[in-house]
Amino acid sequence: MEHEEERQRLLSSLREQGIGEKVLEAMSKVPRHFFIPQKLQSAAYYDSPLPIGDKQTISAPHMVAIMCDLLGIRRGDVILELGTGSGYNAAVLAELTGPEGHVYSIERIPKLAESAKENLQKAGYNNVTVVIADGSTGYEKHAPYDRICVTSAAPSIPKPLIDQLKNEGIMVIPVGQYTQRLLLVKKNTEGSIEETDQGGVIFVPLVGKYGFHIRE
Repeated sequence: MEHEEERQRLLSSLREQGIGEKVLEAMSKVPRHFFIPQKLQSAAYYDSPLPIGDKQTISAPHMVAIMCDLLGIRRGDVILELGTGSGYNAAVLAELTGPEGHVYSIERIPKLAESAKENLQKAGYNNVTVVIADGSTGYEKHAPYDRICVTSAAPSIPKPLIDQLKNEGIMVIPVGQYTQRLLLVKKNTEGSIEETDQGGVIFVPLVGKYGFHIRE
């Protein structure tokens, strides 16, 4: 299989970092080289972020793994992802929830959204729907969600995302501008929120109504 040696080396490194076997198995099935520009194919399985155009990046594999581990995704979960990018993170989420579940992935940049759709189709994922919209407002159409995965940093947790998270649901979201923290957000059976700080991170900004307002 193409890139198999590099893929196994990456998985071994992630295992040493304490990533769970369920997430590692999902990542082992996703061809990351399908989701990056042709000119960067040699770096497909490096544990680092890579540019995908339009000032956006594909996250480093260890960050994808950490976020998926924290989410504790179950088979059949309905998942909202904000920031499709090239589609790689959505593919890992799709592996974890399986054909019984579904991933709704929101991307504000039309060019990236169309490219991600092609990448996901090429990789064989039929349980991901890519929507061009302002992700900071969530996606009310299919709410509430079992899990929400935010792949860009917000100034604070957008209220629509809290509202669209199921009771007993879980969200991971980077928050902050100059200093970003990865937050694990859990909603209990009564609808109350508990946040725990999972450490410092670096993500591109979440742009939109409940995100940052950036001139482009």
